[in-house]
Amino acid sequence: MSSASPSGSLPASPASDAQMSTSRVIFASFIGTAIEFYDFYVYATAAALVIGPVFFPHSSPAAQALSAFVTFGIAFIARPIGSFIFGHFGDRIGRKSTLVASLLVMGVSTTLIGFVPGYASIGSLAPVLLCILRFGQGIGLGGEWGGAALLATEYAPQNKRGWFGMFPQLGPSVGFLASNGLFFGLALSLSDEQFRSWGWRVPFIVSAVLVGLGLYVRLKIAETPAFREAIEKKERVRVPIATLFGQYLKPTLLGAIAMIVCYTLFYISTVFSLSYGVSTLHFTREKFLGLLCFAVIFMAIATPISALASDKFGRRPVLIVGCIAAILSGFTMAPLLGSGNTYAVALFLTIELFLMGVTFAPMGALLPELFPTNVRYTGAGVAYNVGGILGASVAPYIAQLLANRGGLAWVGGYVSVAAAISLLGVLCMRETRDIKLS
Repeated sequence: MSSASPSGSLPASPASDAQMSTSRVIFASFIGTAIEFYDFYVYATAAALVIGPVFFPHSSPAAQALSAFVTFGIAFIARPIGSFIFGHFGDRIGRKSTLVASLLVMGVSTTLIGFVPGYASIGSLAPVLLCILRFGQGIGLGGEWGGAALLATEYAPQNKRGWFGMFPQLGPSVGFLASNGLFFGLALSLSDEQFRSWGWRVPFIVSAVLVGLGLYVRLKIAETPAFREAIEKKERVRVPIATLFGQYLKPTLLGAIAMIVCYTLFYISTVFSLSYGVSTLHFTREKFLGLLCFAVIFMAIATPISALASDKFGRRPVLIVGCIAAILSGFTMAPLLGSGNTYAVALFLTIELFLMGVTFAPMGALLPELFPTNVRYTGAGVAYNVGGILGASVAPYIAQLLANRGGLAWVGGYVSVAAAISLLGVLCMRETRDIKLS
């Protein structure tokens, strides 16, 4: 990358310094989302395995699972609120400081969950505290992704925004591997009693160390060229969210709709499938977690492939193909996951997570490209997190209800319908690959 940004607002500097700066920005956008999503997936995995019995004293395992999935959904309600709050400051005072604050909120909330006593110790206060901290997780993550995507894309050359925007999109794969890998190791090394008593808390507490690393990296980066140019030209608006809804409501809604398929694919194939695999198919925890760790590797492989394709062919063509494939994948759920065969289950998880990577990768460039600089942090964050409400907040809960009443074929139909809705949103969008960000 040259020493000047595409807008020409960066001062000249030696090539080696520019390269170091570019590498630092890429790493900062990646490491933050990796840590944030590690925190989020730690809870998702715990919700599927242990949150129900520890915090909700129902006699029915199904009722416990539904209660745990309700707390899982609370964070998705909080995420748009976080995108409003952090988006405001990200568009008003800058990307860097806002990203540091969002990481702190997320990390503190996650770490404290690891210390909340269970229902047996403090009664109904336990689920109340859990819900408050889960809400805090959602607030923090609501401000994270939009800023990380902007950090990458606002530094990127115009013809490589898909590639640069891919790095924050790799964060979820790494965060998921770290989260599930740690749970996998604990499941192998601890008895069931030890895991339920204290073992599940370890991944939450480990978050404190990872957040420290992320803060160190992010404090070393500079403000993005596009935002600095907006300051110089006095383009900032007083209330970004008002400008967003007043002038850019349509791209916000279309961006949110396009995100539905990503969230549905991921949380159905991880949270719901993990719960279903352990409770109904009678896989051991460690075996199913191992299958998920294997499958998410293909999500990581699909991410750079899809990002490069989006730079070459455009965001819309890649997403259209991905959505159509996701519609078809819903029909594989009952025969593959429902078979209970290890290889068939692994194939199903691999297909779904590969398609998650295909549909998720272009979003790192697409959502920022939908908005001008003065509302970009807010707009990208709101679209991303409203998509989370629509596609993920209730997905495991609805899937559990559908599985109880109609079986896995109904859950597969839910995946197909979600993908079809995203396809309609993408078809209504304009292509954004050639748009200038400043």
